[in-house]
Amino acid sequence: MEEPLLGGDNFIVAPLTGNQWIYPQIRRFRRSKSSPEMKDMSGNLLPRSEFPLRSHLPSFKTVAIFFLLYVAIGSVCFYFLRDQIKGQKTNGILDSVYFCIVTITTVGYGDLMPSSVSTKLLSCVFAISGVALVGVIVSKAADHLVEKQQKMLIDALDMRQELGRTETPVEIESDSVQIKRMIDSVQYKCFVTIVLLVVLVIIGAVLLATIEKLDLVDAFYCVCSTLTTLGYGDNSFRTKAGRIFAIFWILASTLCLVKLLWYIAEINTERRHGAFKRYITQSNAI
Repeated sequence: MEEPLLGGDNFIVAPLTGNQWIYPQIRRFRRSKSSPEMKDMSGNLLPRSEFPLRSHLPSFKTVAIFFLLYVAIGSVCFYFLRDQIKGQKTNGILDSVYFCIVTITTVGYGDLMPSSVSTKLLSCVFAISGVALVGVIVSKAADHLVEKQQKMLIDALDMRQELGRTETPVEIESDSVQIKRMIDSVQYKCFVTIVLLVVLVIIGAVLLATIEKLDLVDAFYCVCSTLTTLGYGDNSFRTKAGRIFAIFWILASTLCLVKLLWYIAEINTERRHGAFKRYITQSNAI
């Protein structure tokens, strides 16, 4: 005799009339891990799984490993094809690494260009894979912001559910202070990033003026075109010392700009978090 799919304790057997019995269909519902807690019959909150806020963000170690592999493989490939690359050359290995950096950051000055069919095809594959790598990181960051919005809604609904029962005005004020502290923390990080970005701009302009012999206007112009990844190509790093500096400076400056934009988006998210939470707790609509 086959065992029922559900245990005996899960079946509800109730008499209907006479010898007739009804076996209600039993369905099992699973609560989403990101949904708010539910209350039991006694009014206590049932335990809820932690909201997976940072599950989509790749770790720095993972990003660094993929980036180093990307640069290493690209540098080796372009080093063996260095005779099929035209432009202002300095050193084979240095030029290969420099070419990889300006490709993955989408700067693309144009001071080094593939001249054969094989190098052009390799450049296409390398450029697309580099942009795809950056796109994956950006999409993960976007998922993080979306999850913060979801958590914002859940927290606000939880607060509204408990308002007038367990929370006092002092506790509500404490939540507002906590949100303000979070905003202040992100604003401080944003300020530090702005200062660091200004320092990188000054260093880049000074070294372009001294190493590449550009005047200050052209040096600042080259710095801005690099930061925004425009890379017009009329001014670039053409000396050996300049390209050694460019490998680290281009990465640091572009990442710093991306980090600044990220902090600005996070500040707006936290402000909306606080405003929405205040609306939920003060509104009678819910």
